[in-house]
Amino acid sequence: MKKRVRKRLSPVQLIAAGFFILILFGGSLLTLPFFSRSGESTHFIDALFTATSAVCVTGLTTLNTAEHWNSAGQFLIMTLIEIGGLGFMMIPILFFAIAKKKISFSMRIVLKEALNLEEMSGVIKLMIYILKFAVVIQVIGAVALSVVFIPEFGWSKGIWFSIFHAVSSFCNAGFDLLGDSLLADQTNVYLIMVVSALIIAGGLGFIVWRDILSYHRVKKITLHSKVALSVTALLLIGGFILFLITERNGLTLVKGTFTERLANTFFMSVTPRTAGYYSIDYLQMSHAGLILTMFLMYIGGTSGSTAGGLKTTTLGILLIQMHAMFKGKTRAEAFGRTIRQAAVLRALTLFFVTLSLCVVAIMVLSVTETIPKTSGIEYIAFEVFSAFGTVGLTMGLTPDLTLIGKLVIISLMYIGRVGIMTVVFSLLVKANRAEANYKYPEESIMLG
Repeated sequence: MKKRVRKRLSPVQLIAAGFFILILFGGSLLTLPFFSRSGESTHFIDALFTATSAVCVTGLTTLNTAEHWNSAGQFLIMTLIEIGGLGFMMIPILFFAIAKKKISFSMRIVLKEALNLEEMSGVIKLMIYILKFAVVIQVIGAVALSVVFIPEFGWSKGIWFSIFHAVSSFCNAGFDLLGDSLLADQTNVYLIMVVSALIIAGGLGFIVWRDILSYHRVKKITLHSKVALSVTALLLIGGFILFLITERNGLTLVKGTFTERLANTFFMSVTPRTAGYYSIDYLQMSHAGLILTMFLMYIGGTSGSTAGGLKTTTLGILLIQMHAMFKGKTRAEAFGRTIRQAAVLRALTLFFVTLSLCVVAIMVLSVTETIPKTSGIEYIAFEVFSAFGTVGLTMGLTPDLTLIGKLVIISLMYIGRVGIMTVVFSLLVKANRAEANYKYPEESIMLG
């Protein structure tokens, strides 16, 4: 009697498939006339693009969110942003927590993979902690934003705008209901700083926040958090200083006081970290500023956060390994700890594969899309890094994308959010193949 073998999805396959199904479901719903202001059906590719951008917390849109979608459509987009930002696995966790049911071992394995954890112990407590933390921060953010939006739009619309933008900012999505992001509010320093705080809070990572908030009790911070905090500070402060130089403190981009230009310059350093909100016109930015912005978009936020991109910890490992090489050391060491060689190799692989992916995407779009006479290849490169980093900033290409262009950007947003390694491993029969019991002879190759 033959035994029936039931094929099960691996954890990485389940994560990749879960995001894919959620995007298809959201895109299918957004095609319905019920969600558009005109009462007409939305073209599937545009609905799919919007759903992908929402679930992958990007912010790139082929349709204006404020003008095309009605309140129901905007609420659906916000829901997709929340689910995508926190991870679709939060839904079953919330259900089990409310029903007080025990979570299976296989579910715990998937949760471990979703959070990029090395150990499975405490994964449920961490997920519940993430839910509570996200709710508290977004409520505080909504209250802070209501100070601006309620006086400007009235109670009902002001509260709705506050909630939507608090969710979008914390999840690093970049969707807005103002029509032109924060461009018209570039002189509102309070609004810019509140949005900046929400972006940083969401992009820093839930594990990092847990370490920070529990430090007074345990007096310990993990190596992951130390690297994440160090690289985040380096990118924020370094980006701010470089933007001060390249844009002359926003002198040509912001028509305001010194303080207002200072706030906008800081925002230029914050928002490329996968947020997508903008308070300046990127078509007016210097070439040096555009290159810096693309670099920040490519790096993105921290692993285990609402952000996408290469991740700050990946960059941190690469910098630590480079420093070790310059010092003549064979091991990557930081903060009194040795980083595993497997992590270093993974970081190098991620850097090479993701950068190669972006280069190929730029080449494809340079063939399929039309570049304005006033712009160069940066017009396309900016969009590619924005999509991969799930940022949402644009120089104007998104609304004019061809069908192939839309599919390329959709793919980049999906890979940027789910993770290139997760996508690759989900396509393999076995993600972790054991090494052979034998070893080939070693031989050197000339480098440099």
